[in-house]
Amino acid sequence: MLPYGRQSISESDIAAVIEVLRGDWLTTGPAVAMFEARIAEIAGGHRAVTTTSGTAALHAAYAALGVSTGDRVVSTPMTFVATTSMASILGATIDFADVEEDTALIDPNAVDAVLDERTKVIAAVDYAGHPADYDRLSASASRVGARVLDDAAHSIGSFYKGRPVGDLADITTFSFFPTKNLTTGEGGAVVAKDPVLARRAHEFHTIGLVRDPKRFRISSEGAWHQEVHEFGVNYRLTDIASALGVAQLRRLDEFKRRRAEITRRYDRALGELDGVRLPVQRGDVDIVRHLYPVRILDGRRREIFDKMRLQGIGVQVNYMPVYWHPVYADAGYRRGMCPNAEAFYSEELSLPIYPDLTDSQVDQVIDTLGRALR
Repeated sequence: MLPYGRQSISESDIAAVIEVLRGDWLTTGPAVAMFEARIAEIAGGHRAVTTTSGTAALHAAYAALGVSTGDRVVSTPMTFVATTSMASILGATIDFADVEEDTALIDPNAVDAVLDERTKVIAAVDYAGHPADYDRLSASASRVGARVLDDAAHSIGSFYKGRPVGDLADITTFSFFPTKNLTTGEGGAVVAKDPVLARRAHEFHTIGLVRDPKRFRISSEGAWHQEVHEFGVNYRLTDIASALGVAQLRRLDEFKRRRAEITRRYDRALGELDGVRLPVQRGDVDIVRHLYPVRILDGRRREIFDKMRLQGIGVQVNYMPVYWHPVYADAGYRRGMCPNAEAFYSEELSLPIYPDLTDSQVDQVIDTLGRALR
């Protein structure tokens, strides 16, 4: 089965991991510090805190923002459930805002329609690698004293109006799952423009431990002393994973170029194909195309999905609207809330795209899709 996404591991990646295994540190050592520094460099120069997954990064980000019971978070339904579930776990109520009809990105007009003084966070998602409209979202947030979170699980390496992802929102989260733009196996990161938010995310991800003597409330202990002011969890990434991440970051430009080449090949071949609508890209962004989401028209998405899978093409659907999940339906959310998102979901089909996908394999996908549609 040709997968819709997968990791690209080189000999240099393997060598980087072996070097750590032969060294003195396995977890929370120099490789973690180096990986965080490299992430910060490509994300606008803001502090990065690595985590064990993209979901953990979201949990840490919401905790750093102080999200708790009674707060409201405005977010998109066109995402993986973790974008909102990590705020729900902390007690927040989610207000879903519909997506733009063409990009499937959260619609700033829909955000404005549900925004009020109780809104703590606007959580956008850079669907398929395409950054959302952060100028509009930031302006909306400032009107009610909210913060903007960028769930950039799909978009590390992308740019919006010349600015890198990581520099667009108050706080940004990344995922380094194997299907993403680069991988650490499992892993993620939080990037915060406010140093206080970054510190809070760091302490949350390391069990809440405070190690700064200037902030100690107990001053009678020795050099071993550390203390907890707020509860946290252990979301620390290992040196093993971070070594792989550093090596992968060196290849990010290469990954971006190859994803762009595959995108152009799909665009040329599928542009005139009846029954298919291609993904769009706004002129003010430069993206790492994480997904290639076509829309299968005329109610044929399920049929085409099954045909492609039977022919060994591992297409995927990204995503079912979040509020359709029983955990949200049981809380009172109902279908029909976000018609653009639901229409997009009913047609969306993700074609394979990853750096090691060859031109002949891309052509195989194109030919199989064409036959399936006939």
